[in-house]
Amino acid sequence: MEDFYFNRRFALKALLAGTAAPFIASSHAFAASVSCGDQIVRVAGMAAPDTLNPFATWSSFWPTTFTYDFLVGVDAQRHPERLGFAKEWSVDDKELSWTFKIWPGMKWSDGKHATAKDVAFTYEYLKNSIGMPDELDVGWNNTTGLEQVESIEVVDETTLRIITKIPTRWPLDNTIMIVPEHIWSSVSYADARGTFRNDPPLVGTGPMIVSEFQQGQFARLTPNAHFRKGQPKTAGLIFSFFPSADSIAQGLKSGTLDYGMNLTAAQWADLSKDEAIVVGEGRTEARNYLAFNTASGKGQGSTRALQDNAFRDAIGYAIDQKMIVERAFRGHADPGVGLVMPAASGYYTELEDIKRHFDLEEAARRLDAAGYEDSDGDGVREDMDGNPFQLELITGTGSGTIETPMTAIQLVAGWLGQIGIPVSVTQLDPGGLEARTASPDQGGGKWDLLITGAWLTPNAPDLLVLGKRDNASNNAYWHNGEFDRLASEVEGTTEIKKIQALVDKAERLIYQEAPYIMLAYPFMLDARRKDCFEGWGTEDMFSMWSYFPLDRLKAV
Repeated sequence: MEDFYFNRRFALKALLAGTAAPFIASSHAFAASVSCGDQIVRVAGMAAPDTLNPFATWSSFWPTTFTYDFLVGVDAQRHPERLGFAKEWSVDDKELSWTFKIWPGMKWSDGKHATAKDVAFTYEYLKNSIGMPDELDVGWNNTTGLEQVESIEVVDETTLRIITKIPTRWPLDNTIMIVPEHIWSSVSYADARGTFRNDPPLVGTGPMIVSEFQQGQFARLTPNAHFRKGQPKTAGLIFSFFPSADSIAQGLKSGTLDYGMNLTAAQWADLSKDEAIVVGEGRTEARNYLAFNTASGKGQGSTRALQDNAFRDAIGYAIDQKMIVERAFRGHADPGVGLVMPAASGYYTELEDIKRHFDLEEAARRLDAAGYEDSDGDGVREDMDGNPFQLELITGTGSGTIETPMTAIQLVAGWLGQIGIPVSVTQLDPGGLEARTASPDQGGGKWDLLITGAWLTPNAPDLLVLGKRDNASNNAYWHNGEFDRLASEVEGTTEIKKIQALVDKAERLIYQEAPYIMLAYPFMLDARRKDCFEGWGTEDMFSMWSYFPLDRLKAV
């Protein structure tokens, strides 16, 4: 199997768009068969952008990542040849003053100069909204981390200086898309977080510029004639959006697609037999997990047992992560352990000294010891209030994340039933899942168990975000003062070794408290055709973090 590689991708927190409408087969976005003559790259994924405004939605990464650059971001730190808006950067000895050198002579796609002023504008635009009624805190471009910034200074057209209040890697790690001041300076905060759709043609510094957008169908992109590395050699890109992987697999087989992601294991195996297709799988920062509703009061679940870490810990012994990988993911995942996934290799650990092992008898013994016994012998345990357990497990997949196979949910429900904890399953669409898992203050909660996935960056603060108090990603509603202190320290240092030690302590703490049981770290399964284009590369054939390889593809 050629070109086997690892690729990685942001994820997208919880992409909050609804399910995309089925793609219209008659659309001009698709060719009828394999055709390389127009030199337009055709790709597809399970994405559902509702607007191209990165300040208003989480769902616009595809396709806006091809048009807008990050200042640095994830890909540039992993791959020196994939730099974004900044050509180079440095920090002073006190780790408070960051200097970024912008590419000299760089231009926006409309021909206007792209300078350090545009970066400063983007960050100040966000920073100045903090605390206002229309704070820009709802989309991909958001205010998170900017409270740590003391000042942003334009030294000259190619030099930007960011002074932080505390040592932090935020200036490197943030994934804010840099937008042109001459376009966005006239957009109010209310419009930016609401009604402004940022209609095509967009103005960006990336290799491909969104020129047409049909919600639920596709985005058409054209080469940026002013791209800093030279205009791309292809004639453009069409990114098609699908609600399921079925159409993606069919498009790859027929030749109407050059590349597709979000494939199922069965589709991937089938496509691997086609000599015209190269398949790949890669570790991502995705985590699929079982969450307990630990809330008390508003939004709490059906039993107080969910708030008891002894109950949650016992359930952890009833989960066989290896079987989930083998049967639900057909081997295309790593078994779940703690908050940190193997893709974040600098922080990952197996937690061998505290790691639970699958043992239904041990799970039952621990439940008995914690006081959750089957006192009447009917096969169903009772909680501390004497009520028999009947837990509701809700599940669903946010748009753009890797789907949790139904087999995984069935396995978990079956194991819990075997230890006297009956479970009923409620499957939700992305909108329903978002509503049920919102904070109790926003009407969420009143469920017991949740199986879903999350996909954030490999940066240390994002690795811990599931446990941070009042964070929107904290689906378990869990909070712990010591965990929050450790997470805060992680955000306040740039020393990798110190960050690693803090992440390890925080991960061990939350693992033992068990508001989450990690099920698996799923791989991204994708494939490309060999017919029309070359230059995909053998590592990160299609980057999950930037525009790569659209800047270097060329016709066969």
